[in-house]
Amino acid sequence: WYKPPTPNCAATTNITSESETPMKGLILSGGRGTRLRPITYTSAKQLVPVANKPILFFGIEWMREAGITDIGIIVGDTHAEIKKACGDGSRWGVKITYIHQTEPLGLAHAVGTAQEYLQDSPFVVYLGDNLVKDGISTLVKEFENDRPNAQILLAHVKNPQEFGVAELEGDRIVRLVEKPKEPKSDLALVGVYMFDSTVWEAIASLKPSARGEYEITDAIQYLVTTGYNVRSHIVQGWWKDTGRLEDLLEANRLLLETQERSLNGEMDDASNAQGRVQIGKGTKVVRSQIRGPVVIGENCLIEDAYIGPFTSIQDGAQVVGSEVEHSILLENSKVLHIGGRMEDSLLGKDVEVRRDDRKP
Repeated sequence: WYKPPTPNCAATTNITSESETPMKGLILSGGRGTRLRPITYTSAKQLVPVANKPILFFGIEWMREAGITDIGIIVGDTHAEIKKACGDGSRWGVKITYIHQTEPLGLAHAVGTAQEYLQDSPFVVYLGDNLVKDGISTLVKEFENDRPNAQILLAHVKNPQEFGVAELEGDRIVRLVEKPKEPKSDLALVGVYMFDSTVWEAIASLKPSARGEYEITDAIQYLVTTGYNVRSHIVQGWWKDTGRLEDLLEANRLLLETQERSLNGEMDDASNAQGRVQIGKGTKVVRSQIRGPVVIGENCLIEDAYIGPFTSIQDGAQVVGSEVEHSILLENSKVLHIGGRMEDSLLGKDVEVRRDDRKP
């Protein structure tokens, strides 16, 4: 699957010409999203929205803010949906190139698939289902100024056995382990990595792990062991891997807390919207109470309803005779007369949940 470059026998730090090459971006969006099924049977996990914006769009925006305008997106089975959503990148002022990964055989496999596109450019790897509170501009600038061979982001987590884990001695990385059964630290690798072309040498050295994948942690470990300059940066703000429902809802909550109030729909006198509430054009709110932070898209119907905090409702959805709180409702979904409250939920596109008085 991988054509290795000419071996670089000496562990040199940097190549002069490379420091003059603009950084490229690589967003990995080829995963199958098994932890978010059944939603991801019919939709790419990177396009599930938080605060009514597809997760993938945040990565593109943050790269653009960091000055990166040449972005490759690794795609797999959901390539058609992702291409339709992102287009050529012109809406963000970037150029997007799509790179097909034949099989999801690990992050290092995905990066290796993009070697022809990336060539000798330094680049940022961004996992398409990750969110970092403050974006990546500061981190990219740090990498461009210092020019290590690699820079990784780390964050303290409660469940390190579910991530790649770094062991440090002071500020120095000594070991990286993918999903260890007995983690030696609580520092997980955040889904943002920065590399120069020495990573191709590292990827060429890899063999499949016990789970049959080419691990990015093994590639970084190679760079560490071989004596290349690998930096780490511990993230101070929040970071979320949105691969699970609870993390997706948490990311939605964190982003909604930062939004501004904006009421563009129609609201009758019997309705009330408290706090940070956004309502899109064409949306009608009738005899309903909305308590923010909440975002409601365009052309929705909220009638005889209560919409509680930390709820995102996409375009065309309806909530009638029902209560919804701490949930995400996708396009054209309907919650009708359920006689109770829906909470902590993710409702897919065109799904209808309603009460049937003929059945228990």
